Amino acid sequence: MSAPPKTHRATPGQTVGPFFAYGVEYAKMHEVAFPHSPGAILLGGTVRDGAGNPIPDAFIEIFGADADGEVPRARGAFRRDDHSFTGFGRAFTDDEGHYEFWTRNPGAADGRAPFFAAIVYARGLPDKLHTRIYLPEDTAALVVEPLLASLSDDERATLIATRTAEGWLRHDIRLQGEGETVFLAY
Repeated sequence: MSAPPKTHRATPGQTVGPFFAYGVEYAKMHEVAFPHSPGAILLGGTVRDGAGNPIPDAFIEIFGADADGEVPRARGAFRRDDHSFTGFGRAFTDDEGHYEFWTRNPGAADGRAPFFAAIVYARGLPDKLHTRIYLPEDTAALVVEPLLASLSDDERATLIATRTAEGWLRHDIRLQGEGETVFLAY
């Protein structure tokens, strides 16, 4: 017996949002590391649309290794105790499209470039967007990093953060258009 022919069209994808705060917000969610702990840094930037306008109601998730390059595996990423480094954080953008995380510089295996995995959610997107935020210092590792090596110079620049005078990281995300951030397909 064969399967009956399809009688209905597939349901279209649903866009993300605009009600992000319901079910995803929790206390200190942007504190991957306690702000006053040794090695804590601020990672922040602005999320922009294709016209370059800030997106005031997006949210970003990051996940990164600790300074030794070890991925945290302890349970409780949503529980912030002001001592544990969880590796995971979530931040909403403000009215100017700005987001911030308190975290630490991730480490990496020898010869690999350290990075944060990042996911972007915003209204109008049919699905979340995956990308990476690389640290700028180890230029030798950045040159041979497989993902970065497969990109043009302009594309590569969209994945590498800049270090501020305070030692913090700045990384802007552009959803489309000129300077569009490179997003990964999974």
